[in-house]
Amino acid sequence: MRKMKSFILMGIAMGALVLATTNAWALENIANSVKEGCNKELESYCSNVTPGEGRVLACCLYAHEDKLSGRCEYALYDAAAQLERAIGALTYLANECKADLQEHCADIKPGEGRLAACLKKNEEQISPRCQQAMEDVKLELK
Repeated sequence: MRKMKSFILMGIAMGALVLATTNAWALENIANSVKEGCNKELESYCSNVTPGEGRVLACCLYAHEDKLSGRCEYALYDAAAQLERAIGALTYLANECKADLQEHCADIKPGEGRLAACLKKNEEQISPRCQQAMEDVKLELK
């Protein structure tokens, strides 16, 4: 069981790094779920850890994984599932929009919604497949 918890904690940290460069809103929702579910543990064990770059998950909660409540464990499992779905959606979107991104957004640095903004800017030239993928994953272009 300990190996499974370690695997999930590390998976969450790795997934968070992937999403941090692409989809800030998804990462914020996942982080809020973990904060709510693990509030007691975060206050007890992690209050001195500087947040950012996965330190709270990768170092603090990982170090105290044998002391996590059932509620916190569930929040972490749920976060892992949310990350898996978000990464799957981003992978699908990237595959369906690959040609459009190369054609219209090759010079755009990924992150902070810049690629989504580029797709929105070029909305009328985007392929139907990419448009459908954006709709499927509910990518809101602003």
